[in-house]
Amino acid sequence: MLRDRHSRRVDYVRVSVTDRCNLRCIYCMPSDGAPRLPHQEILSYEEILRFVGVAARAGISKVRLTGGEPLLRKGFVYLVEEIAGRYPHLDLSLTTNGTLLAQYAADLRRAGLKRVNISVDSLDPDKYRSITRGGELKAALEGLEAALDEGLEPVKVNVVTLKHVNEEVEGFVELVCRLPVHVRFIEYMSPCGACDPQLYVPSDRVRRRLEALGPLKEAPPPAGAGPAIYFRLPGSRGTLGFISPMSSHICGECNRLRITADGKLKACLFSPGEVDVKSLLRSGASDEDILGSIRSCLKAKKRGRDQEASPRRAMYQVGG
Repeated sequence: MLRDRHSRRVDYVRVSVTDRCNLRCIYCMPSDGAPRLPHQEILSYEEILRFVGVAARAGISKVRLTGGEPLLRKGFVYLVEEIAGRYPHLDLSLTTNGTLLAQYAADLRRAGLKRVNISVDSLDPDKYRSITRGGELKAALEGLEAALDEGLEPVKVNVVTLKHVNEEVEGFVELVCRLPVHVRFIEYMSPCGACDPQLYVPSDRVRRRLEALGPLKEAPPPAGAGPAIYFRLPGSRGTLGFISPMSSHICGECNRLRITADGKLKACLFSPGEVDVKSLLRSGASDEDILGSIRSCLKAKKRGRDQEASPRRAMYQVGG
């Protein structure tokens, strides 16, 4: 079992498989795009599999594959199949923007993927196109429907709460009334973000808008709920949740590590600190050495976010 220096059990790792994305969301990437890492700087699938194996044997039970957009990486279904086949006890999930998911949902389910989180920051096609700098809402919603059809449940819908969200609350309510999905309103994490911090909207403001539509009853969390608090409106098939990293200081319950696409292990999304796992993987290091790097990272994990620390990387470079 892995524990950090504050005795918190750490059983969850987020693995970024690519820094590339087919969208350019305003809160994630700079307006002029982002430089791509050279291919040789990205962890290979075999390197990812080795790291996941060491982590799984040490006590990690949840692995989430992220990007960039993971479905852009060639052979991604193979990676899912290998992780699921070698480590069937893992809760293996995916975060995606959903625009390619309709094409891959059936294959991913057969490969062993258990569930998905899909980013849909607006249900208005024009606003969605503006936020993503060119994305098509129709493709993301087709991906959502495909995930439900294939049983990749629970299907969670991630909504970054920028100022436009208060104008769209009714649309997301209609979504959870129509479909068994779990919409999570996630506060914009401006320290790692790429757009105007003044677009930030706290969770309680969105909640007040929801409460005006009907009584919110606290609901049991779906599988892999993480730090979200969930509610249900009368008659809805799904739930509405809130993740409030800026206003509610959820760091004290953090149980996760992150490894970037270029092989740097991070104990905190906001922290500049990193451990270079890629160099170990490529230098013939033993599994015990890899485990040592994980434990070293955990020793640096703080109880809460350092308000003075400046993240070394933007969101797209870490994998969320």
